[in-house]
Amino acid sequence: MGKKLNVVDLFCGAGGLSYGFSKSPNFNLICGIDNDVNMTTTYEKNHPGTKVFTIDVTDLTRDYFEENTSYKVDDVDIIVGGPPCQAYSTLGRAKLSTNGRDILDDPRGKLFQEYYRLLQLFKPKFFIFENVRGLLSMGKGELVNQIVEIFKDLGYDVQLPVLNAKNYGVPQHRNRIIITGTLNKEKKFEYPKPTHGDSPLLPYVTFRDATSDLPEIGQNESADYYASEPKTEYQEWLRKDSSDVLTEHNYPKNSDRLVNFMNIAIEGGSIKDFPEEIRPKISFNNSYSRLWWDKPSTTITSNLGSPSSARCVHPSSCRALTTREGARLQSYPDDYIFVGSRGSKNLQIGNSVPPLLAVALADSLSEYFNY
Repeated sequence: MGKKLNVVDLFCGAGGLSYGFSKSPNFNLICGIDNDVNMTTTYEKNHPGTKVFTIDVTDLTRDYFEENTSYKVDDVDIIVGGPPCQAYSTLGRAKLSTNGRDILDDPRGKLFQEYYRLLQLFKPKFFIFENVRGLLSMGKGELVNQIVEIFKDLGYDVQLPVLNAKNYGVPQHRNRIIITGTLNKEKKFEYPKPTHGDSPLLPYVTFRDATSDLPEIGQNESADYYASEPKTEYQEWLRKDSSDVLTEHNYPKNSDRLVNFMNIAIEGGSIKDFPEEIRPKISFNNSYSRLWWDKPSTTITSNLGSPSSARCVHPSSCRALTTREGARLQSYPDDYIFVGSRGSKNLQIGNSVPPLLAVALADSLSEYFNY
């Protein structure tokens, strides 16, 4: 085995993508970068051997990097991360030409411009650019085409499949576009093959598989204990390094109106099932909607604790999800520490790359680099 491959995580958030590389002996995480202090504090607590910088990516220069780490920019082998999807929402609605440069010229593309600038600076052998599946349709597909062409202009061989986290042992239906680029055009990167799905693969991990060892709680309740020993392999994995003290499993009191909606909601149903006279007037069909016990959850968002958000009401309890349940559905182990308010913790979880998906990507990169 050769020397470890050096990794920099841009827009690192709570460290879900870094998790996969931190658990492999083949990678050395040099640093994570984010401008949110709660996220970088969370990152630091869970990646104690890795530098973390609470700065805007515009402040990451050659001098800053080399003065604050023991590395040169030429030492970086891999860059991972993805600018927040909000960076593309207005740009994607703009009229785009086919010259492949609009995203670099338009001020609304600032975060992508910084990612592009840092690829130019570090010239890594490989990069991972993660983002929402919706990027494929923004600007009628022209936006992602421009992104790919700009990466190719830097000399990278580019691929852009959509991966669903549930196919890699995550108890959540979560489609994400995983753009990769390699400077080695003679060797094609092979994405991780699904491990979960229809037979002969392993069955999908369900909400029950992920949470059935947690105690039932309701409005304005909390619990710092486990209801049972682990009941599934997934629970065993989540708890393998945790103590007997359960954290982040609490829920605030909702208004009587929200409680009434949740009492009416049925498992897997929608607000179309509500009596018309009390049905919320301004909502999506999956607002105030319960998850299923025996399916993976729908996509976890930063609003996982808000009943009116997209299908995040517990399958049987009268509440939305706790922070611990959200973390488990994202595949964060129980010993992972989150810092900040409830809202900040849920934001960190909802914006993450699921750690188990990150493990699968890191394993594929190990194979690609012959480790």
